[in-house]
Amino acid sequence: MKPVIVLNIEQFEQEESLTDFYSNDLSLHLKKNADIIHKPHKHDFFLCVLFTKGTGKHEIDFNSYSVNPGSLFFLKPGQTHSWEFDTAPSGYIFFHTQAFYEFFFSKGKLSSFPFYNSYNNASTITLRPQELPLIAKYFNEINTEFHQNALYKKQKMASLLNLLYIDATRLFSNFESEMKPLSPTYLQTLEALENTIEQHYRTEKSAKFFADKLHISTKHLNRITKSTLNKTTTELINERVLLEAKRLIVYSKESLTTISEILGYDDYAYFSRVFKLKTNTTPLEFKKNYRHL
Repeated sequence: MKPVIVLNIEQFEQEESLTDFYSNDLSLHLKKNADIIHKPHKHDFFLCVLFTKGTGKHEIDFNSYSVNPGSLFFLKPGQTHSWEFDTAPSGYIFFHTQAFYEFFFSKGKLSSFPFYNSYNNASTITLRPQELPLIAKYFNEINTEFHQNALYKKQKMASLLNLLYIDATRLFSNFESEMKPLSPTYLQTLEALENTIEQHYRTEKSAKFFADKLHISTKHLNRITKSTLNKTTTELINERVLLEAKRLIVYSKESLTTISEILGYDDYAYFSRVFKLKTNTTPLEFKKNYRHL
């Protein structure tokens, strides 16, 4: 199996790309990039897509989501995804780097938005008919601005982007009725934890290790993860290991034994038991049964 390709902004419409931002009408984007977007792939940028028409399936990190008019998706760098459509889609799509946003909003962080503050949070909602025009208007204005060369082009796109994210956050808050304001300190610690897990999950599996790295107690770290994600630190670590296991099993050419070793398990039988406990299937069964584009 071929490894998952990682796409960057420069690959899309190089003659128009600003290298840190890209926008397009969704049907045009899909048509021009049909050879890559239907295969599982990663991005090294933040991605946002709105569907105004069409139906199908959007798979993100082995989770499948329905595509319908009003479907709004947000992806962080590194997430694997692919599309499969039943009826022709329409809408808008844009990408941008973290640096693009934080250059214009030096005191703001993308991780402050609920759809970007954790890989473990929902990255999609379906807008109600009365909500769709507001969000579609932002996408349309961003796309129009991107494809013209007007004064203060980047500044206007950044302003529209920020307004879209603010109103999308309000809609997320309405959609997730149980969502409550989160402590900025907790969100900063959560971001630091996920970055630290990303660096060490292949070799370290204990909550204490990560708490020590962040210079806080294991108890307080669990309080933060439970408050923000309703999960323990150990659950976050295990979920990251499991996600990487799935990626390697499906997309790499490594043997299952080698994959278990890559992930820090010297005993493949133990790794297989852990995998089955979490997925109700063995690594070999998962490899045989999974169908990717």
